[in-house]
Amino acid sequence: MPTDPELVRLRHHGDTEVGGGLADLAVNVRTGTPPAWLRRVLTDSVAGLAAYPDGAAARAAVAARHGRPPDEVLLTSGAAEAFVLLARALTPRQALVVHPQFTEPEAALRDAGHPVARHVLRAEAGFRLDPSALPSDADLVVVGNPTNPTSVLHPADAVASLARPGRVLVVDEAFADTVPGERESLAGRRDVPGLVVLRSLTKTWGLAGLRIGYVLAEPQLIARLEAAQPLWPVSSPALAAAIACSTPDALAEAEAAARTNAADRDHLLSRLASLPGVRVHGTPAASFVLIELHGADAVRLDLREAGFAVRRGDTFPGLDTNWLRIAVRDRATTDAFCAALAEVLTRRASGGLSRDGAAASA
Repeated sequence: MPTDPELVRLRHHGDTEVGGGLADLAVNVRTGTPPAWLRRVLTDSVAGLAAYPDGAAARAAVAARHGRPPDEVLLTSGAAEAFVLLARALTPRQALVVHPQFTEPEAALRDAGHPVARHVLRAEAGFRLDPSALPSDADLVVVGNPTNPTSVLHPADAVASLARPGRVLVVDEAFADTVPGERESLAGRRDVPGLVVLRSLTKTWGLAGLRIGYVLAEPQLIARLEAAQPLWPVSSPALAAAIACSTPDALAEAEAAARTNAADRDHLLSRLASLPGVRVHGTPAASFVLIELHGADAVRLDLREAGFAVRRGDTFPGLDTNWLRIAVRDRATTDAFCAALAEVLTRRASGGLSRDGAAASA
């Protein structure tokens, strides 16, 4: 376990917020998953566990899904492993992480002893990416798209313009399949030098416990990352899931889920807009929404008392205790959550006490 306070903060994730019968709006995994057909695939794969896993078929399936050759694909034990492999295999002189975003890339780089600089996007600008504002000397740049926790989707051309000779450009697309049409994705682009795209099957298919993700990059870089992996890094059930989730039927189901998510997100945004003091910066595009709310750290604890878990925002660089991330859920869950949030805000505004004992009107 890390002892550096900053690494401890970076290693805080939404799963630590849930449990105890709380309604989960802290973890961005689609509810009701994995679907029954995918559970059957996983169950059937158990019959082959006596053999060592062979990733060739899964690699080919993922490659075909993105219109790339198999040597441009590396299957990983979740997208999180990919960040560790990049930190182990590369030797950047100056790594740059665009924040606020998923904290594991920076944590992995720090663990490997690499110097890491931060470029923090501003809430006042809607957390939009301005490629011209990034320093030119960074030889490793990491950016999320759509970005966790802001839910902002950057234009693909803006992200691609970050590429430079001698630079590795890592784009975390773990939530790309939660966006209808996967618009602004660079997963199929083979013309951007130094581009590395990371994908995950966790969010849409509910496979957080299975650990399956993949890297898309030029063959030479894939070979370097693969050399940093242990033998048989991805289990047979995870390989079966990668094949199953790359089929046309699965892709159609993911697209339908993304469209449902978009409608449910619009409903959440409309409910949040009616609450006093709640602000959303930028245009959310993924399966979660980031809100700014004075005293959000105390509100989060009050919401736990009301039966709802949300993700604290202050462990993301660039954010403080006035931010919360809320997962998109079905309308009934959203309505119940927003009613609880409204009650908490009303109690605080009328002079009730926050969780830390300070006057709510302070």
